[in-house]
Amino acid sequence: MDRNLLGVLKPTIQGDLHFSESEYGNIVFAFSMAYAAGYAGMGAFTDRVGVRIGLAVAAMIWCAASTAHGLVTSVAGFIVARIALGLGEGGNFPTCIKSVAAWFPVRDRAFATGVFNSGSNIGGLAAPLIAAFVTAYWGWQAAFYVTGAIGFVWVVFWLAMYRAPEEHPKVSAAELAYIRSDPEVPTRKIPWAQLLRYAGTWTYLVGAVLTNPVWWFYNNWVPSFLFSRFHVNLLAMGAPLVVIYLMTDVGSIGGGWLSSRLIKSGLDVFSARKLALLACACCTIPVFLAPSVGSMWAATLLIGLAMAAHQGFSANLFTLVSDTMPKDAVAGAVGLGGCVSSILGGFSAVVVGRVLDATHNNYTLIFFAGAGAYVVATLAVHLMLPKRRRDLIISMAPAQ
Repeated sequence: MDRNLLGVLKPTIQGDLHFSESEYGNIVFAFSMAYAAGYAGMGAFTDRVGVRIGLAVAAMIWCAASTAHGLVTSVAGFIVARIALGLGEGGNFPTCIKSVAAWFPVRDRAFATGVFNSGSNIGGLAAPLIAAFVTAYWGWQAAFYVTGAIGFVWVVFWLAMYRAPEEHPKVSAAELAYIRSDPEVPTRKIPWAQLLRYAGTWTYLVGAVLTNPVWWFYNNWVPSFLFSRFHVNLLAMGAPLVVIYLMTDVGSIGGGWLSSRLIKSGLDVFSARKLALLACACCTIPVFLAPSVGSMWAATLLIGLAMAAHQGFSANLFTLVSDTMPKDAVAGAVGLGGCVSSILGGFSAVVVGRVLDATHNNYTLIFFAGAGAYVVATLAVHLMLPKRRRDLIISMAPAQ
């Protein structure tokens, strides 16, 4: 929600501060670089201190940064606030992936990943509603104060409720046995640099590098696209964005459910993940039509389908890390992948800003690139992973 709020409010803030698309691209670039650092750093930090403390620290950083957005009055101020937000938010996914690896056996992880991944979509759904209501009464600055306060309240509940399975008072012996039902794999601390020697790390890196910049574009520019292409103002923005993020929620959970269902039906883990990735990739292709359709709702549905497919895609891509890596290296590997893809996402944001300024807000080329990225990523994952999970040596012998 904190990250999405600036994108929703961009047309309003842009009207007050008069920054260009290129300057907005620089703001997104600053967040991306900080997010990359936070992704890698907080991933390693979580491997050391555990999920409960790691996520709480990350959340407190990003909540304070979100609140600070309401105090700034310039592009430079937004850059500073976005850097702080990126450092904190970078810890979210590595920590959550590590939590899924701790709480679920392999066959259930993609579905569980889809469920937690849908939380970001709920934030995206809430952001336009909060932005429209609060901004109408108290101004756009107050919207950042409200989301920051909500985050601090969440931290209190997280610290009170989260425990590892072995420490949770409500986990029965039977449930713990189910969680630990996968074959035992020796675990050890993996040096951060050594992660690059694992095949699973490279598979995730390639998939994330090709697709995450597209997701960044959707979150940062879709409200502006609707505003510039269909003249949708802030008060009217809620309906299409709610539809988009509801679809995205379904895609997040559905993509994880699909591969889990295929595994339970007898398909090998890797084959199930690959089929789910392919299905999601095919659903992203029609989005290239979004700039050319004449109906705002047609464009909304095309974008919603593509964003839903991204979340289903990422749920399976995230889960491949926990399928192929030792548990103690999962957060670090995801952090490394997020770091690299965020850096490229930052540079792609600069390019998007320049393209939009140069073409007077013509989004055709950008949506076309987004339509093809997932097909290329799926092909890369298919070529990099063996047909069956047992063919990959995950006794933690690094790939040569």
